[in-house]
Amino acid sequence: MKLIVFVYGWQPMNLKDLKYLVALADTGHFGKAAERSFVSQPTLSAQLKKLEEFLGVKLVERQPKNIQLTEVGKQIVVRARRMLDESEEIIALARSNTDPFAGKLKMGLIPTIGPYLLPRVMPKIRKAVPQLGLMLYEYQTEALLKRLRDGEIDLGIMALPVLGDGLESRALYEEAFTVALPSHHPLAAKSTIKVQDLKGQTLLLLEDGHCLRDQALEVCSRVEVHEAQDFRATSLETLRQMVVAGLGVTLLPEMAVESPYGSQRGLAIRPFHKPTPSRTVGAVWRKSSTREAAIAAVCDVMEGGARQR
Repeated sequence: MKLIVFVYGWQPMNLKDLKYLVALADTGHFGKAAERSFVSQPTLSAQLKKLEEFLGVKLVERQPKNIQLTEVGKQIVVRARRMLDESEEIIALARSNTDPFAGKLKMGLIPTIGPYLLPRVMPKIRKAVPQLGLMLYEYQTEALLKRLRDGEIDLGIMALPVLGDGLESRALYEEAFTVALPSHHPLAAKSTIKVQDLKGQTLLLLEDGHCLRDQALEVCSRVEVHEAQDFRATSLETLRQMVVAGLGVTLLPEMAVESPYGSQRGLAIRPFHKPTPSRTVGAVWRKSSTREAAIAAVCDVMEGGARQR
């Protein structure tokens, strides 16, 4: 009888409790984790205590103004993320059988693409697939790929090619590079710039981690340029301002030049002489994804929107 009572009295682990634990790991704060989980702080704290009792281990070190996960808590969070991702995949798979465009689609973009592509395509995406909830994130390339492989996002928009097993990719558009110069620079007198014209110039670049940095270095590898050693920009807008200040020259993707900042005072933008250096912007997703129909629809809109200049 005691055994029967024990078995029937046992409650299975709740996915919501794992969501609370992950939220606490991400925020490091009970109040913020509760707000993110749409529950009260006492509810979240109580559920986490029940989870600890169920597992028989301490997951959280509770100290005034200092919330940390225990070592085993950190390990459980890693597995909890996988379980939650899998549960979302199950829901997405079920919904895709009835409506492939229902639910949420998590899309990440690299910083040198997102701010310039999204204003062009978001209204068109909403019109094309109004029932699709598109959640947007911005990461550098390596971080984006990691989250894509881990199932945290469904679709990545970045420069191709991308290497990696288990991933599919699709080219969306080709984007030319341009040269950004101070308006008083001697090269600003030219209508087009040859790569050889950059010999001896000080080249301003983004910080490590941005694929555009590597692409710019590759374009300029045929000539001797001087990379500014005391400066690394975190964004294209910072690069633009440093060029205006006369600290050097840089390469900007064409779509960034067409933004409202592209024609600012003190900045000269010149195209490259043909053959024009460029990059291929594309979409990347997991081969195992259940959201292929939604991904294809979003890619179709982005491909068309990017070409309408």
